[in-house]
Formats: sequence, C-alpha cells, structure tokens
Amino acid sequence: MSRIAYYRTSTDSQSLAAQRQALGGGFDREFSDEGVSGATKAEDRPGFAKLLQYVREGDTLYVYALDRLGRDALDVQAMVRSLLDKGITLDVRGLGPIGRGVGELIVAVLAQIADMERQRIKERCESGRKAARAALEATGRTHKGKESLGRPKAADASEVAAWRRENGASISQTMQRFGLSKATVARYCAAEALKGAVA
Repeated sequence: MSRIAYYRTSTDSQSLAAQRQALGGGFDREFSDEGVSGATKAEDRPGFAKLLQYVREGDTLYVYALDRLGRDALDVQAMVRSLLDKGITLDVRGLGPIGRGVGELIVAVLAQIADMERQRIKERCESGRKAARAALEATGRTHKGKESLGRPKAADASEVAAWRRENGASISQTMQRFGLSKATVARYCAAEALKGAVA
C-alpha cells in the first residue's frame, strides 16, 4: 500500500513546492504536471496518466485540491468514482480521506460549487472584455484607460526591425538591446519584412 501524491500547476505563478509543503511530504511516489491547464482532462495529462498506470488497490492518493482531478464538476466526479472503484483511497487537503457514500456526496457538491465559480469568473471576464471593446470604440481607450485590448506590446515592431537592419545586428543582439525574447524579435522582423514586400 503506497502513499502517492499528485501536484498540478497551470501557471508560472503557481508552485509545486507550495502544494508539496501543504500536503506534508513523506510519500512513496509523487507525480506532477507543471504548466498544464485545468481545462485538460486528468487522464490526458502526462503526469496523471503515469499515476493511473502506477496506482494500485489499497493505495492512498493525496491531492492539494479537488480541481487537480479534472477539468469540471462532472470530470472530477467521474475521476473520483474511477479511483474509488479501483480500491484507491483519495485524501484531499482539508477534507481528509474520501470513501464511498458520504465522501462521494461531499465531492460532488464541492466540485459543483467549484464549477459554478469557474463559470462566474468566465462571465466576469467576458463582461470586462465587452466593456473594454465598447469603451475603445467610443473613446479610443478601454474602460481602464488602455490604448488596446490585451497585453501592451513589448516594443514597437517597426523600431525593432529598423534598428536591427540599420545596425546589421543578429537576433540575439536585438534581443539584448530591446529586452525581448527570440520569438518576439523574429516575429517583429518577419512582420515588418512582409509589410515591405507588400508595399
């Protein structure tokens, strides 16, 4: 009977170390997925797929939160049932061991609440985008005073391409000069070259 932990992060701001510390450590095996969206089904994640191949009847699986087990309420419930059917005990931080009956009911309710919260967040984001678009059309700025939707550009593409051309600079020299990534420099230069070809 093994004690197994599973960790997942979807962004760089989240930390596997924080989840590991919260669960207390001392596990026989640990599996993880870093930078994997919660929208991806658990069994489609590389780390979780390996976990499913490894876990056996009598093992206990420890997770930081229910949303680590699926992409929505139905997915979480299906994964919990699947694990319980295999004779695996599920231990969720703050809930403790989950078994058949009452444990499954608690999981179903919590997963449903989490799903509702995700829907509310999506609705708030969409409402904010609509307000930004409307303000941009009416005033030339978003409702928060920005000049465009999305992230501001890291630099002016034409300025970057012109500096590189005028100085005969390499991509890495241009990256250093403007503090940009290789992909951004390449994209800016390609876009400007295309503009020149069309003109």
